[in-house]
Amino acid sequence: MATRLHGASVTLRPATPADAEALTKILAEPEVTQWWPRYDHARVRDVLVDSPDTTVYVIALDTEIIGSVQYVEEPARDYRHASLDLFLDPDQHGKGYATDAVRTLVRHLIYDRSHHRIAVYPAVDNDRAIKTFSRVGFRSVGIMRQYERTADGTWQDCLLMDLLEHDL
Repeated sequence: MATRLHGASVTLRPATPADAEALTKILAEPEVTQWWPRYDHARVRDVLVDSPDTTVYVIALDTEIIGSVQYVEEPARDYRHASLDLFLDPDQHGKGYATDAVRTLVRHLIYDRSHHRIAVYPAVDNDRAIKTFSRVGFRSVGIMRQYERTADGTWQDCLLMDLLEHDL
């Protein structure tokens, strides 16, 4: 069971079915939908709340849900690592909350979950996400060509970034 994590300004708590409505509302914002397409209430419940493979946290300021950060772990001993992603309410952009949430989760993954490497895959033109991950210590590794399908069904390139324990 995921535990509550405390950052400098945000709290990460495990997502519950009761959070699906708030997360769906954030995912409906055009600035978020651009990077997280096709998330209606049912998909939010399936992917972000009830998924057995993904650990999902809501990002909260006090009791207000302002986004989500989630991770997936590779359990094989010789390849063990985690990857993460997040989205944030556009009204909260530029305030350092995403950086705080990523840094908090990365520390948990490294120090509590014993991962030595964390990966992220932002779209190559998602400058806001790339800057957020870079602030935490992630480094560009390379381009993953036609990695992710967009809302209109075309494929977009993503940037593979990773962070090793000593980069944090």
